[in-house]
Amino acid sequence: MKHTRVRLLASAATVLTGLALLGGPFTAPATAAPATASAETGGAGCRRPAPQEPGTSAPHTLTSGGLDRGYRLHLPEEYDGRRDWPLVLAFHGRGNTGAGTEEFSQLSSLPAVVVYPEGVVGTGDGDRQAWQGAPYAAPGVDDVAFTADLLDELTAELCVDERRVYATGKSNGAGFTALLACRMADRIAAIAPVAGAYYPGTGEDCAPSRPVPVIAFHGTGDVTIPFAGDPERGLPAVPDWTAAWAERDGCAAGLPPRVIEPDITVSRWVGCDRGARVTQVAVTDGGHTWPGADVYSGGGITTQTIEAHEELWRFLRVHRLPASAAR
Repeated sequence: MKHTRVRLLASAATVLTGLALLGGPFTAPATAAPATASAETGGAGCRRPAPQEPGTSAPHTLTSGGLDRGYRLHLPEEYDGRRDWPLVLAFHGRGNTGAGTEEFSQLSSLPAVVVYPEGVVGTGDGDRQAWQGAPYAAPGVDDVAFTADLLDELTAELCVDERRVYATGKSNGAGFTALLACRMADRIAAIAPVAGAYYPGTGEDCAPSRPVPVIAFHGTGDVTIPFAGDPERGLPAVPDWTAAWAERDGCAAGLPPRVIEPDITVSRWVGCDRGARVTQVAVTDGGHTWPGADVYSGGGITTQTIEAHEELWRFLRVHRLPASAAR
């Protein structure tokens, strides 16, 4: 982390921004989860030897759908196999990798087990990994089934809380989190897409088994996945996509957008079913980038006003699956 003293002061300001972003000092809903590992040890993988040293990231493979699939696993330094940890799935964008996403996203600094799955090379120019639901995804590859197989392996081998599994990602990977929310709401507690590519295939016939909390980040200056949408590619306007999730979650009303920083506007929906929340974070003039990234994450302006990994964690960590949904 290349933070100077000025950067540390900015980070402190970001904490205050986060409270404003989430609507002030938050009172956790009835389903709230602690920010760090639980003292309980109910997971099937608890007390098993860790597959790697705590505090490290390493590649692993599993077989799913007849294919050898890869993923990058990061264990927090405090991981000891005796406490349940939250689990964050982080899906790379088209043509990126798990390692690349780990580098710019800073998600491995969170108090959670973080997994960076690898997509399969899809169609179009170049040998670029992609995810199901996009028009350039690899034909016949079921990434939803891969995610389910991955969760089965992780929960069997690691001490993780199956009620606190979250999904985030960028671009094509962010769009894929929406497909997971549609089809795997019984295993994914909440999602946090960043610069999401919401192609029709990521939301068709979407009827989740429970309301899924969503926080979506997007730059208004994104020319790759325009904030205002792209009808020729079937991409909706981001505000329309987020509002559709609020409707799907049974939210009662949308609050007026709030400009909490010169380049940050937050829209929130309240009164959602079963304690769900829906939030949109619009970055004025922001590009196809990960907010707060210190290295290249995409074209256009990268805001340093907020750190996406910090803000999405403040949102995600208070949500957990109902006990009846956990496997």
